[in-house]
Amino acid sequence: MRVEYTASRLTPYPVVLDSCVIFPMYLRDTLFRAAEDGLYDLYWSQEILAGATRNLVNTGRMTSQKAARFEAALKEAFPNAMVEVPEDLIQQMTNDPGDRHVAAAAVIAKAQVIVTSNLRDFPPDSLNSWGIVALHPDVFLNRLYEVAPDLMANLVLQQAEDLKNPPLTVDELLVRLREEVPVFADRIQRYYENIL
Repeated sequence: MRVEYTASRLTPYPVVLDSCVIFPMYLRDTLFRAAEDGLYDLYWSQEILAGATRNLVNTGRMTSQKAARFEAALKEAFPNAMVEVPEDLIQQMTNDPGDRHVAAAAVIAKAQVIVTSNLRDFPPDSLNSWGIVALHPDVFLNRLYEVAPDLMANLVLQQAEDLKNPPLTVDELLVRLREEVPVFADRIQRYYENIL
């Protein structure tokens, strides 16, 4: 059951996705769909994308060829997402050395938010002076839900309908999303229970 919604109260803001949230298939699909629907403006750097595709290859989830096609498809789908990060800016960052390029990408993108599962690599005192906050994807998706519950519920429904290999019901998709974003998945579940 679809619900009508209006996008008039949505004001997209810049957000950098860390490679760790691009890695899980169902989570990245939800995040990408929210960006496509205008809930936020998505940004990343080449190093962030390379980290995600490298991990997909290293864990056997994709071949090198498929990962290269995946990266090319992302660049085509989000042509304005790529930011160039100067090395001298990376050196100015004070968060975990392995993720300084992510913080620097957020500065270049003028992002308010970095969405990451590795919050310990982005302590608040390393981001505050830049006006950036690191959010877990569960917190981020819940914030989007609070702004546009109907849109987010429809987005997850469409995501389930689009899955063909393997096909999944909404409930089955929510089981998989619950592994990464349990509070968000539960809220979507309750949303549909309340309107049926």
